[in-house]
Amino acid sequence: MLGNRFEDLSLKGDLFGGVTTAIISLPLALAFGVASGAGAEAGLWGAILVGLFAAIFGGSSSLISEPTGPMTVIMTAVLTSMMAKYPETGMAMSFTVVMMAGAFQILLGTLRLGRYITLMPYSVISGFMSGIGVILIILQLSPLLGHATPPGGVPGTLAALPDIIMDIRWGELALGVLALLILFYFPKQYRRYVPAQLVALVIVTLLSVIFFDTDDIRRIGEIPAGLPSFVMPHINMDMFMTMVIDALVLGTLGCIDTLLTAVIGDSLTRKEHDSDKELRGQGIANMISGLFGALPGAGATMGTVTNIQVGGLSPLSGIIRALALAIVVLVSGGLTEPIPMAVLAGIAIYVGFNILDWSFIQRAHKVNMLGMGIMYGVMLLTVFVDLIVAVGLGVFISNILIIERLSRVHERNIKAISDADDDDVPLTDQERKLLDLANDRVLFFYLSGPMIFSVSKAISRQHSCIENYDAMILDLSDVPMIDVSVGLALENAVKDAKEAKCEVFLLCPNESTIEQLAKFQVFEVVSAANIFTYRYEALKAALEYLEGDEQVALPIS
Repeated sequence: MLGNRFEDLSLKGDLFGGVTTAIISLPLALAFGVASGAGAEAGLWGAILVGLFAAIFGGSSSLISEPTGPMTVIMTAVLTSMMAKYPETGMAMSFTVVMMAGAFQILLGTLRLGRYITLMPYSVISGFMSGIGVILIILQLSPLLGHATPPGGVPGTLAALPDIIMDIRWGELALGVLALLILFYFPKQYRRYVPAQLVALVIVTLLSVIFFDTDDIRRIGEIPAGLPSFVMPHINMDMFMTMVIDALVLGTLGCIDTLLTAVIGDSLTRKEHDSDKELRGQGIANMISGLFGALPGAGATMGTVTNIQVGGLSPLSGIIRALALAIVVLVSGGLTEPIPMAVLAGIAIYVGFNILDWSFIQRAHKVNMLGMGIMYGVMLLTVFVDLIVAVGLGVFISNILIIERLSRVHERNIKAISDADDDDVPLTDQERKLLDLANDRVLFFYLSGPMIFSVSKAISRQHSCIENYDAMILDLSDVPMIDVSVGLALENAVKDAKEAKCEVFLLCPNESTIEQLAKFQVFEVVSAANIFTYRYEALKAALEYLEGDEQVALPIS
């Protein structure tokens, strides 16, 4: 399998792809490391370790993995909560959560659940991604204004914002705003040659050194040279369930982020990634990253698209990218010392702005009002409550609305007629003549399409007048699948007919449907002689039954 991923290996294209994406990753890794509270080195080593091991063990040929905005937001919340309660062991506990998230991703990949990860309504995906973008922007307002991020996440930052505004450090704000101006207005024709983030980082850092004293501006400081330190996993039993939930959130978000990016990569390369192998690769990468105190990561859209456009079409480009970043950290760590914190805050705000799903936000009200409501609801819950609550509630409400719509559609596929003039039931002319001969004494109960639980009430309504008929033909010839609730509803319909002295004839040529009905005791009520494969046979049998009744005398011919 590994060989297949390297079949498009092009040393020149992969080299350019790796070096280019390393240049793009550098300022982002620094910004995410500082934004998370773990430090710039945690961001850099996260970009190296996640990128390297995801490229080696993943299931996509051109995916670039690194710390991303959404993953950083969740990691920031984990670090903040753990450090607030356990100052001495909180950092180790946070990176243990990263390892647990990686193990969860490996489990999902091993269970071959990759294909189901992204099967959620787009309005929910849009809402929580936009919510994460809003969180990233809000959390960086304080660093942009010259202060450390206050505790308490979004509510804490918003509560502290009036005091922060009253004490703005104008020099840092100017540098941050300048960085944002470069990021937003850097000419598009030059972006393919050099990333705007790197331009902003270099230009604003140089200006800060020239025009500001070192003590006036908060700066990153020198990143320690050498390999990262090993972090011993630490689990606090009082916080165990919290750690498990945080790991599930982090791991699930990483899966969604990665697989959505992999799909974008597939559309550009005309190849298909292995979702399950990709999840296992991401899980291995995040476990190793957590072991060395580095940020977790996922597939990064900007890096992946750039890698493909430059010519990186095999995992070698991801490996080269990780090695290039490692050289920078091990050899040139001192170069990061003068970088202002405000510049990194500006870069993080820019990332948050781009995470917002502007395309859907601008036209959601035109596409679907319910979808818009779900999207904004999920976004607000993500920002002010919790990601799991937001996604869970969003998916639940979306599914309820989808089921309600499907119910209306499927209800139209349930017909109960005794008059052959109804054109909605697919009867031949000969079959219609037989039904007309019954003189409204036979109820032809026709179902079509997959029968899910939401239509069970419609079945009950249609057969509620069964006592007015002497025979019922239950036509399931166009039903490929029966839900448990529908099976029970059909069982009740057959039993109600028998109690009303109404003979039941079953039309069911589909073997799988027969197997499903057998589980609901339908065949204990309907005799084998009354089970047919063709409509004509069932109609003829019903008429013969009526002819044999002393109260009814109908001609067959």
